[in-house]
Amino acid sequence: MFLGELEEVLEATQEPEFQRCMVPLFRQIARCLNSSHFQVAERSLFLWNNDHVRNLITLNRKMILPIIFPALERNLRGHWNQAVQGLTLNVRKLFLDADQELFEECSLRFQESEAKEKEKRKAKLTWERLEDIAASKAISKEAVLVSQKFSFLGIPSSTSPRMAAGT
Repeated sequence: MFLGELEEVLEATQEPEFQRCMVPLFRQIARCLNSSHFQVAERSLFLWNNDHVRNLITLNRKMILPIIFPALERNLRGHWNQAVQGLTLNVRKLFLDADQELFEECSLRFQESEAKEKEKRKAKLTWERLEDIAASKAISKEAVLVSQKFSFLGIPSSTSPRMAAGT
């Protein structure tokens, strides 16, 4: 219902008004694109079927595509509904045909962002494993092996009074 009413409002919207609200609007539309409820995702993709709305989007693609590109890619890679994936391909093609350079730039940024996220997840998993190992060793009272010849400062220690006095 929201998306249907939104389309009606956009149909009557001129470019200056559209430009004032397009950034927060397309952040919300990006969330709708990725909805697991196929009718929400599908209806948001149908916005591009409206000539006036598509024209507004095309005229402002330099601001809009970077906002929705990740949502489009996530749909292609993992939306469960085939119709949503097909509509997503159509919308992607519209942007690619309108401005290939911008599309490729957004694609590169998305790939870089995905690589960074993958590295973050990998580092987090590594730390979680280390914490689990440390916790299991603490529970089993197994400690890290520390040589008795050195104190925690790395200074030789001895039970002999002369060694301790430095003589």
